[in-house]
Amino acid sequence: MGFNTLENAKMAFKTLAANKLQSSLTMLGIIIGNASVIAMVAAGEAAQGFVTAQFESLGTNLLFITPGDAQRGPLAGTAQADTLTLADAEAITQEVSAVSAISPQKNTRLRITQGAAETQANITGTTSDYSVVRDIQMAQGQFLSPIDLQTNSRVAVLGSETAHTLFGNQDSVGRKIRISNLSFTVSGVVAERGSSFGQNQDEAVYIPINVMVSQLTGQETGKISPTVQVIAVSLESSDATNAAMYQIRNLLRLRHNILQGDDDFAVQSQQELLERSSSITDILVLVLGFTAGISLLVGGIGIMNIMLVSVTERTGEIGLRKAIGATGTDILAQFTIEAVILAATGGVIGIGLGLVGVVGLTLFSPLEAAVSLSAIMVSFTVSGSIGLIFGITPAQRAANLDPIVALRS
Repeated sequence: MGFNTLENAKMAFKTLAANKLQSSLTMLGIIIGNASVIAMVAAGEAAQGFVTAQFESLGTNLLFITPGDAQRGPLAGTAQADTLTLADAEAITQEVSAVSAISPQKNTRLRITQGAAETQANITGTTSDYSVVRDIQMAQGQFLSPIDLQTNSRVAVLGSETAHTLFGNQDSVGRKIRISNLSFTVSGVVAERGSSFGQNQDEAVYIPINVMVSQLTGQETGKISPTVQVIAVSLESSDATNAAMYQIRNLLRLRHNILQGDDDFAVQSQQELLERSSSITDILVLVLGFTAGISLLVGGIGIMNIMLVSVTERTGEIGLRKAIGATGTDILAQFTIEAVILAATGGVIGIGLGLVGVVGLTLFSPLEAAVSLSAIMVSFTVSGSIGLIFGITPAQRAANLDPIVALRS
């Protein structure tokens, strides 16, 4: 019996089909490993895309200025220091030519009522430029206007969820609400925006920042200008980012009398924040992929163990094949093919289960998971390679059996 790959493959298939339970259990580790690789890589890449989308939802060509020396990020309300003021924002508008719009913000959370309806909402004190900086689209009415700030008007713009809670499906523009027992007139309702960095943007109310400071939260003792928690700056062009950051830093250091030492504020570009987040999610994808890869390794060891047991169980068969003319190469080929078939079949099944997991992730989570073709190719290639690598040792052991000793066993 000469070396015949097709014949050995047929025999390998028949042998595996005759031991369905053993073959299935042998493939289990490979199936789990492949499914894990596909699902985890997809989850990591979806998380990366989700974070990118969150930053893009904030606007374009943005800078974020936060108080304190910590890198606190763009989320309003996270900063606890009080080193930035409304006057700083006004100075940036006047002195930095690349600025197209600027939005200082002060945040709090208060009770809001309208008749018998009541809710808690995030109150953002800001200026009319907020709608430009954050790309606000209106469902009804209009956003805060410069006149509203100049006249200290008690006007409020509602997020879509807040408007629905207070007014149901009725038109809310021109109607009254009460924020901490102060009456405000609704000037508009923002179109649905969804969540950003874990914060529901539709559960919001926007009011003039000077009204918030003078009538709701009170101005800090000894402060000539009210403090703000973040200043978002929209630039004319992304090309002006570095120059604008340099000018803002110098201007604020001068205003804050910082001659030497660390800044008491942080200026970060949208791109910097995105790159920092991307580096974190890249590591996440790598860790998830590596963790799933361990499952493949364990599956390969399982194949080797089962194949070694199979060699012991089939010693008589091996001896008989050699006695009628099979060479060591034939035996080596059959057992190697069996291992590769187990790994490849397990890989296909695992990839299928992984794709089901990706669909489930998309349906039942906010992540938009997509199938990574590269992950599928790598996973399947690794599966076949594992079968070959871990199948060689048992195959060599079978090929090296003495036919006489094998027949006696």
